[in-house]
Amino acid sequence: MKDLFASRPDRITKHAGISSKTPIQRNHHPDFDKLQLRGWKSAEAEANLPSAAWEKEKQWALRMGLTGAESLTDKSIPTFARGELPHYAGINTFLKAPYIEDVTRVGAYDAAVIGIPFDGGTTYRPGTRFGPQGVRKISALYTPYNYEMGVDLREQMTLCDVGDVFTIPANIEKTFDQITRAVSHVASSGALPVMIGGDHSIGFPCVRGIAQCTSKRIGIVHFDRHIDIQEKDLDERMHTTPWFHATDLANVPAVNLVQIGIGGWQVPREGVEVARERNTNIFTMRDVEELGLAETAARALELAWKDADAVYISFDIDSVDCGFVPGTGWPEPGGFLPREALELVSLVAAEGICGLEVVEVSPPYDQSEITALLATRVIVDVLGTLVSHGKMGAHRSIIDKPVSIPAGPEVA
Repeated sequence: MKDLFASRPDRITKHAGISSKTPIQRNHHPDFDKLQLRGWKSAEAEANLPSAAWEKEKQWALRMGLTGAESLTDKSIPTFARGELPHYAGINTFLKAPYIEDVTRVGAYDAAVIGIPFDGGTTYRPGTRFGPQGVRKISALYTPYNYEMGVDLREQMTLCDVGDVFTIPANIEKTFDQITRAVSHVASSGALPVMIGGDHSIGFPCVRGIAQCTSKRIGIVHFDRHIDIQEKDLDERMHTTPWFHATDLANVPAVNLVQIGIGGWQVPREGVEVARERNTNIFTMRDVEELGLAETAARALELAWKDADAVYISFDIDSVDCGFVPGTGWPEPGGFLPREALELVSLVAAEGICGLEVVEVSPPYDQSEITALLATRVIVDVLGTLVSHGKMGAHRSIIDKPVSIPAGPEVA
C-alpha cells in the first residue's frame, strides 16, 4: 500500500505523535483479551446463561397453539402465535409476559406489571390513560435478553402482567382507592409491583398501597422536571400533588424523598414552598451535570435510604429532554439524555426497590412510539439491574402487614 504521508513529509499529528517516519501499525484482528472490551466480555457471558425457560416456552406454544404446518423446517413454530414470537403478532402484554387473569395467583411471580390507565389528574394535555396500551404495544419490540447486562429475564426471574386497574374516569378519589387496593394486593403477595401510568397523580395511591402492607420506612427517588409536591392544584389532588400526600403517610417521611432533574419554567412556587417546609431533597439538572451520574446516584441513595428500609422509584418520562419524549403532557427542554436517565435509574435500582412506577406517557402526542419505547426501556433496565445485582425479591422482607382482599363468589 502506498504511504499516504510520502508526499507530505512535514505533516505531523502532534497529539498522536505520528509522523511520516513512524507509520501506524494496524491489526485487522486485535487481541480481545488484551483490549478487555466490555462488548466481548458480554458475548462470553451469554454462554453462561441458561435457556431452559425458552425451551419450555416453545413447547408450551406448541401445546397451546398446535403444531405448525408440515412445510415448516423449524418445528418449534406453532400454528397460532403464542408467547414472544413473532413480535408483530399476538395480544400484547408487557414484554409478552403471561397475562394473569386470576390475580389471586400473582404471588407466584417475582414481579407483576400493573396498568393504570388514568389521566383525570392531568391539568393541561390529556392522553396518558392510553399510556399502558402504548407501552405494552411497543414492548413487543424487545426480547428478555440484554447483551450488555448479560441478563435474560425469562431465564432468571418470573414476570407477569395482571392487566389494568379498573379506574373511574370521573372520580379521582375513587380511582385512588382502586389503585391503592390493587397495588396493596400485588405487594402483599410478594410480587414486585411495576406500575405503568397514567398521569403522575397515581404516585400517591401507588405508594400508599405499598405503605399499607408494611410498618417499615419507605424512601422515594423521583425522576422529574417538576416538583409535584403542592397540596392541591385547581382545588383537587392532581398530577402536580402526589408527593405532598405520599409524604403525609406515617412511614413515608419527606426527608427520604429525593427528586432528581427538577428545573425549568414549570415548577410551581407552591410546591417549592412545601419542599422547603418539609426538608425534602432536590437535585437540579445542573447539579447532575456538575456531580456526574455516579455521584448523583450515590448521594440520592444515601438520602433516600437514610434510616429507611426500602426505596420506591417514580420515573416521570418528562424528566427526559422533550426532544426525545414528545409523547407527554408537560414536555420540557433541558432534561436528561436517554442514556443518562437509564444509567441513573439503574444505579438507584441496584440497591433494591419496593416498587416502580413509570408515568406520563401520552401516546396521542407521541411520534413513532419513541416515548413509549423509552418508558419500556426504563422498566426492563430496572428489572435487569435487580436481577444482575441479586436484589430481585429483596422487597419481600418489608411486607409485615399483608392485606387480604376478598375475591368474588365462584361462578357456577
